[in-house]
Amino acid sequence: MTEADPPRRRDPSSISRARRYTPRGRTVREAAEAGEDNRARENGARDREAARRERNRAAQQESGTEDLAAKRRREAAARSRERRQRETGEIPEARTESRPAPQSTRRTARSEPVRRTGTVRSTATRRTENVGPQRRPLSRETGPVAVKPLPRLPKLGSPRRRLRMAAAFVMILLVLSGTRLIQLQVTDSAAYAAEALNQRLTTEPLPAERGAILDRNGNRLAYSIESNYIAVDPGMVEGDPAELAALLAPLLGRKASEIEPIIATKESAQGDAIRFAYLQRGVDIAVGNQIEDLKNPGLIVGDDERRVVPGHDLAANLLGFTGGDQGEGLTGMEAEYDEWLRGTDGEVSYERSQSGQPIPGAFYREEPPEPGNDLQLTIDADLQFQVQKILEQTVTDHDATFGSAMVMDVHSGEMLAMASTPTYDAANPFEVDSDEAYRDYGTQATVDPGSIHKAIVFAAALEEGCITPDGTMQVDQTITKGDQEYHDTYQHGDAVLSLAGIIAQSSNVGTIELADCIGKEKLYEYQRAFGLGEITGVGVAGEATGILQEPENWSGTSYGSVPIGHEGTATIIQMAALYAAIANDGVYVQPTVIDHKIEADGTVVEQEEPETRRVISTETAQQLQYLLQAPIAAETGTGRNAELENYHLAGKTGTGGLVVDGEYAPGNVASFVGFAPAEDPQYVVAVSVYVPGGGGGGSTTGEAFKEINEFALGYFGVRPATTPPPVFDVWG
Repeated sequence: MTEADPPRRRDPSSISRARRYTPRGRTVREAAEAGEDNRARENGARDREAARRERNRAAQQESGTEDLAAKRRREAAARSRERRQRETGEIPEARTESRPAPQSTRRTARSEPVRRTGTVRSTATRRTENVGPQRRPLSRETGPVAVKPLPRLPKLGSPRRRLRMAAAFVMILLVLSGTRLIQLQVTDSAAYAAEALNQRLTTEPLPAERGAILDRNGNRLAYSIESNYIAVDPGMVEGDPAELAALLAPLLGRKASEIEPIIATKESAQGDAIRFAYLQRGVDIAVGNQIEDLKNPGLIVGDDERRVVPGHDLAANLLGFTGGDQGEGLTGMEAEYDEWLRGTDGEVSYERSQSGQPIPGAFYREEPPEPGNDLQLTIDADLQFQVQKILEQTVTDHDATFGSAMVMDVHSGEMLAMASTPTYDAANPFEVDSDEAYRDYGTQATVDPGSIHKAIVFAAALEEGCITPDGTMQVDQTITKGDQEYHDTYQHGDAVLSLAGIIAQSSNVGTIELADCIGKEKLYEYQRAFGLGEITGVGVAGEATGILQEPENWSGTSYGSVPIGHEGTATIIQMAALYAAIANDGVYVQPTVIDHKIEADGTVVEQEEPETRRVISTETAQQLQYLLQAPIAAETGTGRNAELENYHLAGKTGTGGLVVDGEYAPGNVASFVGFAPAEDPQYVVAVSVYVPGGGGGGSTTGEAFKEINEFALGYFGVRPATTPPPVFDVWG
């Protein structure tokens, strides 16, 4: 036993075992010296011990339980005995692997003493009947006896090994954690930081102030005022999108079904998070305050502008309107000059908290907007109002479907008024029954010009010498070209008419005969010179070119139809420019509706001079200026109802057709185009309406032509005529 072993209780049976070898209290040596044979005593002691153990085993079997303490003592004694045998070199009895026999039949033999040298002492053994089989003694020659080691108990774990394993495991965890930290803070730090910033960052536009549209006197026809835009960050919306859309619908003037998808859509088609989407632009500031009171962090109320059109329908078809998320121009001048008017939007980027509030001291960047530029038109607001009023009355009185009227400066080509009907309220442009209300009929509607086209034939005939200003010619009541018969509306029979008479009565036959003298190629050249077949470039979006028949495309009937304004189409502004060239002494001036442009800082950008070209000689133009008074002044003239007291007017009536889907629509287009004063032309007035029920140019538009001239001449301070109107001899 070592010092580390705990003290063991003394086994009472050890005394009996000792007595086997020391009977009567004598030691083995004393017994050997005395030569006393203790074998019988020892055998008796063994028998008594075996009997005692048998009694104990029987008692334990009867009681059904074994004393656990006794069992442990026996096991401890056995271990102690085996340890002493190993220490003293005593040879244990032979054991088998099988279960030992019952103790009542097992005999124990006296162990032979073993010398410290490891050799077995040769001693004679005495057997008795009760002694069990013993191991055969070894002879001295066999040498040392090998002791079979007992099975070892399970080896206890090493604390040091466990500590080393735990330390290694902790080190592995630290290495993995450190590697991940390095990846997050060094390798991927920029990407994660950018993603985090993107989640907090909000970018809102700073709309640029749109430039104003002014009339020639500086009156604002369209301009912008301060308002709010309402936008949404779908990712920060609190509550049900459908309920929020229902709250916003009456405030924004939109259907809830249109608002809900914008609120509920959090990602774009590419999978990117949507952080900003417009719900409505240009709302009143009071409405913006109401929406802010909802306290929903997903709603964004920002500074914006709203387009104001104080005249509502005044020149609405010319001005157009804005719309869309960016407030861009959609029609009219707003669309044609959108880039000049709109400016450049800015933006502000900042970090927002979860509640939607800006984070103080966080990232903030602002790019200020650049305001748009102004556009000053040649239109006079007061004149525009009167022209538009007269036109609408004419359309109403004659049950017309649409119409247009305009006033043009003869020398500069400036459009002083451009009216169109039907029209709309440009302040509420989407409240219309039909998109036709947006159309500017003066520049976009192409019709057969009818007899107002005859002025080209008269100018070409004078210029080419086919007739003199006071010349006459035989004019029949009808004429046939191809398979078509053409006739004069005024019943004159076969008569000789002067040029003034042909113009006054708008003779189809006389005009066709003059065209025959000119020739189709030369007539086509004059048509092109007067601006037919191409846009005027007045500056209005969507201007139409009309259709001009080329000489090689003429048919047999073209020789009769083209000179009197059929088999081709034109806009009323093209016809106004044609008569302006005659009134301007034969020089064509390109029409324009732009006076000049004004930059945001107030710098005036002057416009280029309009394109001009001479079409006919001054002499021919002045002769025609005089002759064109005949339709109004002559007794047989078609425009007698346009005669104006104190002023001499010149002009021509026309009755054309409207082609719809390749066929002529019922009714006709009645027109009146001319200039005043005739002796010194200043302004061209053109009126055109489509009357499904039919009507002549003079009877339908003559009154409107007179009223517009009367107001314009008085408004611009043109002095009345000091001489009586000319007297024309229409008969030769």
